[in-house]
This record gives sequence, C-alpha cells and structure tokens, in this order.
Amino acid sequence: MSIVSLAKVTFYGHTDDRQQILSDLQKFGCLHLIPLAPEQEALHKGRGPSSRCREALRFLSSCPNRRRQVRDPKKLDAHAIEQKTLALLDKIQDLEAERDFLMGRVADLKPWGEFSFPPREALNNLRLWFYTVPHKDMTKVESTDLIWEVIFRDNRFCYVVVISESQPEGMPVERVRTGNKSLSQLEDRLEEVELELEDRQAERAGLTRWCTLFAHSIDRLEDQAAVAGAMQQTYAEDPIFALQAWAPVNSVARLQQYAGDKGLVIEVTEPQPEETPPTLMQNPPGLAGGQDLVSFYTTPKYWLWDPSMIVFFSFALFFAMIFADAGYSGILGLIVAVLWKKMGQSDAGRRFRILLATLVGAGVAYGVIVGSYFGVSPAAGSLLAKLKIIDMMNFSVMMQLSILLGVFHLIVANAVTAWHLRRSIRAAVPTAWIFIFFGAAAFWQAASHGDTLVFLQPYGIAAMVLGLAGVVLFSSSEGPLWKRLLRGLGGLTGLSNAFGDALSYLRLFALGLASASLAGTFNDMAGQVKDALPGIGILFALLIFLFGHTLNFVLALSSGFIHGLRLNFIEFFRWSISEEGHPFNAFARKEKKSWKT
Repeated sequence: MSIVSLAKVTFYGHTDDRQQILSDLQKFGCLHLIPLAPEQEALHKGRGPSSRCREALRFLSSCPNRRRQVRDPKKLDAHAIEQKTLALLDKIQDLEAERDFLMGRVADLKPWGEFSFPPREALNNLRLWFYTVPHKDMTKVESTDLIWEVIFRDNRFCYVVVISESQPEGMPVERVRTGNKSLSQLEDRLEEVELELEDRQAERAGLTRWCTLFAHSIDRLEDQAAVAGAMQQTYAEDPIFALQAWAPVNSVARLQQYAGDKGLVIEVTEPQPEETPPTLMQNPPGLAGGQDLVSFYTTPKYWLWDPSMIVFFSFALFFAMIFADAGYSGILGLIVAVLWKKMGQSDAGRRFRILLATLVGAGVAYGVIVGSYFGVSPAAGSLLAKLKIIDMMNFSVMMQLSILLGVFHLIVANAVTAWHLRRSIRAAVPTAWIFIFFGAAAFWQAASHGDTLVFLQPYGIAAMVLGLAGVVLFSSSEGPLWKRLLRGLGGLTGLSNAFGDALSYLRLFALGLASASLAGTFNDMAGQVKDALPGIGILFALLIFLFGHTLNFVLALSSGFIHGLRLNFIEFFRWSISEEGHPFNAFARKEKKSWKT
C-alpha cells in the first residue's frame, strides 16, 4: 500500500545511438518519458500497424472454428494476411446484410405466394397494389369502389391486392412494397448468399492459423512506432541527444549500470516539491484489486498516499452490508467459480476475481451474522440461528451501526492523512477533525444510552471543543494571526460536510433492509400463491420465487457496487485525497497473447 518513490533520470548520448538506446530502454519498461522537445510532425511514418490491424485480429480471434497455429515467423506475410482478412470481413458483412434483407423480404412475400408482375400493357396500364389489412378494417375496404381481392388470410390480417392505374385512395393502411422480384427468385438468391457465406466463413477459419504470429507482428510494429514517437520526445543537438524520464528509485541502479555499459552520461535527481511526478501505486497481488478501484475513479497526486488497501476492505464490507444475504452471496460465489478460469487469462482479470472472491466471503459472513438466507431467517434453536448476532429489523441498532461505521471510516481517512503530513503543521487539521468525529460520536452514544454510556459525555464534549479549536487555529498558516483565525472560522463550514457525510452511511442500513424486505416479500407472495392454488400453485409459486429473487439479486448487486464505491469515492476521498495526479505510463514493450491455443 504505497505510492512508489520516483527519481528523475536524464540520459545523454550520441545521436547515432539514440534509436538503439530507446529500444533498449523500452525493454526495461520502467520509464515514464518527459517530453524535452516541442511537438513535431511524427517521423518514421508507416512503421506502425495500420489503423484496422486490430480490427482484423479481433475478427479472426472471434472465429468459432479455429485452426492449428503456424509457428514459423518466416512464413508470415503480415500485410497480406491483414489485407485478406479485412477484405473478407467487408465481404462477410455485406453478405450478412443482404441475407438479412432477403430473409425479411421472403417473410413479407410468403403470404402473397409465388407471382410475377406482367407487363403494364397486358393489364391495360393498370397496376397491382398490395395491402396488409387488419380484419377490423376490412369494412373500410369493402366500402370503397376499388377493384380488390383477398389473396390470403391469417388470424390477424387479410392480404389484399388492389388493381388500379394510380395509387388507390381510401385504403385504411399504407401499401406494402413487394419489390420486382418474385418469391422464388428471392429464395434462390437467399440460398446463393447463404452458401457463399459458408464458403467465406471457411476461408476465415483457414486464416485463423496465422493469429498468433499476426498478433506478435502487430505488437512489434506498435513497439517500433512507440520508439519512433519517443524519439520525438528527446532533445537533440548534434551530436548529442538528451532523454529525460521518471523512474522508480529501485530501478535507478540498473539504469546506471546500463548507462555505464553503453558509455552514456546519466543524471539522477529527486523530485522537487513544485514538480508533479506521475503516480505509480504498488500493492500486494492479492490486494491489487483495490488499486484498480481507485484508478477507476481518480489517481492520487504523487505527494499524497495510496488508499488502495483501505478501499479494498471497506468496499468489501459495504458491499456485504448492502447485499445482506448469505444465499445471494453464495449464488455470486458460484458465478465467480464458473468464470474463475476465464478471468485468470489476464492480470486485470486475476485481480478482479480476487476482489470478487473477497466480496463473496464478506457477503456470506455478514449474511450469516444477520441470519438472512434468500430472505428466510433460520429456525429458532438451529446452528444458523445461534450464529445470528445482529437483528437486521432492529432499526435503532442498524442505524447506529451504519453511522458509527461511517464515522470510523472518516476517522481513518483523516488519520492516514495526518500520518502522511506528520512532519508538517498541516497534520493538525485532519487531527482536529478526528477529535470532532470521535467527540460527536461519543456524545451521541452517551445521549442514546444514558444508563450505560453516560460517562462518555464529558469526553465527547472535550474532544469536540479541542477539535473545533484545532480547526480554527490551524486551518491557515499564512498571514497575521487575525487573518488565520478568520480563515479558521471559515474552516468550520466543514461541519455541515462532516454531518452530511456521516449520515450518508445510513444507505448501508437502508439498502440492506430494502434487499432483505424485498426477498421476504417475494417469499410471502410465493407462499400465498401456493396455498391459494393447490397443485398448479406450486409451479406459479416457483416462478414467482425465481423471478423475484433474480430481480432482487440484480438490484442488490448493482446497489452494492454503486453505493459501496460511492462511499469510498465521495465521502472517504473528500477527507483524504485532496488533489488528483496523473498515472505512470511506462515506456515498455507490449507483452500480449492475443490468441489462446
């Protein structure tokens, strides 16, 4: 749980070696480049992959019929494979569009049967007009003076042909456009299109044998393009060039050794307070899912701290309290188990599945503690009933638990901030807010439990007074005393934010109660239907049970994610992450496996 310390490194070398040095540094994969030259028109055009190469690779990778992969790179003509694939993709899309059109036209013409339009002279310049008329509107057709005939009827429509020189007036519906092709002609063309589609799909399957080599070829081209782009970020004054970048401190020794081996000059400096280095967060693999959650919303400034681990565990707890059911958590666990192997195919997937497994574990544990299993409480005297510690229907207890948990969460936010600023007088402000939160919670509990916790009242008042004094005295450290005190009084406006943020955690109680209540309601509905309709009622009760709990599961899942993250991103970050930074983008080679064999 830390933001990696960075150093600014500057390389100086001969311009003739610039491309090779950049290629070598790309292999290291530990530099965040700092542009030294003004933006110029990109050089080395054409060295990167085309704009549609990834589209071609996705098209081949999604083919259901995969062929054995060619392993010899000498046999690959990447440009030819790309051109063939893209031409095939465009052709298949055209054929599929024509097939869909023909299928729709055939479906429209079938009620009319097989016919061909005669020459207009054969009908004395009269024309045929086609209408699909609902049965209820046939009286309007019959009331007209038009010449018409019903060709076909079904349970909804009459298929009417009108003979007229111009478009008939008085028809209750718009005419049907049948086109100039007969039904048999359309069916013949549809068969031709479907056969050609089969041939094209077979050709696509044949091209899939190049997927692995083609993917690696794209990666190489993109790496070359990245090196060419990096060259534009260096400063060159023949015969010397300079490259500057941010690098993790633990990689500096390796870079210095490389510079010595290549005869380069390297300069290493620490970041200065006025600089804004990129942020590189580093967490244990099992907890890196919290880092992904934080990065999804913001990137902390380099000079701040990494909240990933706290967000990981607090999100799991909040999710469990909103989900509030051991049965639902078990279902989520089964879904995670089914997708476990698939999610393990990428680093992001492996981090996410660990996060999901943690959510499942927390959800099951909390569901057991509150005694909720698909909205059913365990029978009295049973083992599960003995494990039930909290009554979720006790509104007073649940409200106090939610708010106290929120106060603790906000205290942690201020405590970590104060620790991070421990060498500065600025640490006094988050420390003061800790006293305010603690004192307010103690005073509230003393008032709510006068018989047992009344002794907390003077401590709560004293803590709040100290906290308020700290906010007034230390909110500003610049200017004369009276100006600092005036700004400090302005800092007390944060009391409304503190009160609102603490109460915001009531959503844990409200959403958990809503989920449990809705589950119980569906159970009651299913039971009532079963009792009211003996026999067939069992089927209806089962349908209500499955539909109701599926709907409730989806609602609880979405609420758990949305509001569990909201309490971290809004309330927690308000008191801890005051400034946003920018992420560390490593100048590194791509290491992708785009094709699974």
